[in-house]
Amino acid sequence: MRPILLIDFGSTYTKVTAVDVDAPALLGTASSYTTVQTDVGEGLARAVAQLEGQTGKLDYAERYACSSAAGGLRMVTCGLVPELTAEAAKQASLGAGAKVVGVYSYQLTEDDLDEIAAARPDIVLLTGGTDGGNRDCILHNAEMLAGVPGDFPVVVAGNRAAARGCQRLLAQKETLLCENVMPRFGVLNIEPAQQKIRDIFLDRIIRAKGLSQASELVSGILMPTPSAMLAAMTLLADGLEGEPGIGELLAVDLGGATTDVYSIASGMPKQLDTVYKGLPEPYAKRTVEGDIGMRYSIHGILEAAGLDRVAQLAELPPETVRQMVEDLAAHTDKLPDSAAGRQLDFALASLAVETAVARHAGTIEQTYTPVGLTYVQTGKDLSDVRRIIATGGALIHAPRPEEAVRHALWSPADPISLRPKQAQVWVDRHYILAAMGLLAEHHPKAALQMMKRELTCDGNSK
Repeated sequence: MRPILLIDFGSTYTKVTAVDVDAPALLGTASSYTTVQTDVGEGLARAVAQLEGQTGKLDYAERYACSSAAGGLRMVTCGLVPELTAEAAKQASLGAGAKVVGVYSYQLTEDDLDEIAAARPDIVLLTGGTDGGNRDCILHNAEMLAGVPGDFPVVVAGNRAAARGCQRLLAQKETLLCENVMPRFGVLNIEPAQQKIRDIFLDRIIRAKGLSQASELVSGILMPTPSAMLAAMTLLADGLEGEPGIGELLAVDLGGATTDVYSIASGMPKQLDTVYKGLPEPYAKRTVEGDIGMRYSIHGILEAAGLDRVAQLAELPPETVRQMVEDLAAHTDKLPDSAAGRQLDFALASLAVETAVARHAGTIEQTYTPVGLTYVQTGKDLSDVRRIIATGGALIHAPRPEEAVRHALWSPADPISLRPKQAQVWVDRHYILAAMGLLAEHHPKAALQMMKRELTCDGNSK
């Protein structure tokens, strides 16, 4: 037996998972409130004590951790053109596990600088221009960012001909240079920027978020929690040599404040009469809907879906729904304790999933050209994805998670959406996916085998 402890320092809860990599097997899971305001070791100790109630005392061979505590990694991205370098910067940031709190295009203005200062970013990603292309915009933005108060590092990942100039202009800030996120028109190169962002997370953000105390308790804090999730989903989809994955998938992580969506799929056009518009999407893609959540962002669900739709799905009068939503927004720790409360939570979860996945997936529209009817695809085509993974407390503790997650599927009400047409729903009932992403760094086969065993499937293909 070789037990390993996997820790996720969340904004609200510290979650711990014990596994045996020799078997391999899940030994137990537990959680406790994250004590980020004092010493995170306190919350960790309480969670481990709960875990030992299931597993007994264990002598852990290794301990690894990820974190989204204190709101995660707050990032601002700056690019040249919204559809090109600014979008590439956003994709790089989200794929690295960041929470993007601002995306800016063209030349920064004084109003933009005020917004950036108010957003209090942990990192700024500065991009713009293909290699050998426009230099003026990124140099202007570097000069403007130099005057923004705040002790945040700037990652420069734009036109290589302007990189050193940006570094000189940003001399009063920590500046890190890496390869251009879009070296040629329409070509993405986001992995170097993602790795640089993760390096900063390890070297700097851990201390800023009060997690340096935990460094003595673990073998390593490896990555932001969303990066661990993306690693787990990629491993589950692709598999390893000698241990196949489950194929292309979509995953929804529904929380109280945000909804994260992950897709591991090519997503490119499948028909000869379809042309692709915009930047190619990354094979492993993450999006975050900061306005869609079950409690802190509950009004976002209501605004996106509409009061009448929520009321219809909850089978409650609209005015009752409105009053209940206001109560939940004011008491974010409240759990449903009545039939009406459970009906409303089901409706909110279903429509949060529907909204977030619709935003994540691409669209397809008809257009007429001189050669006849043509289809134009924007974003990822997920219509053939056959597996949806459900995680997050709002789903895994719900009485009908599979039914709620089915709202991720394509609907005639939104015919241009490229959401999955039919899929099985797999539920992360033990909340282990982030832990498995951590484990995959050192023991990928064990992580893959445990995910395939522990995720429960509804068995339907409707």
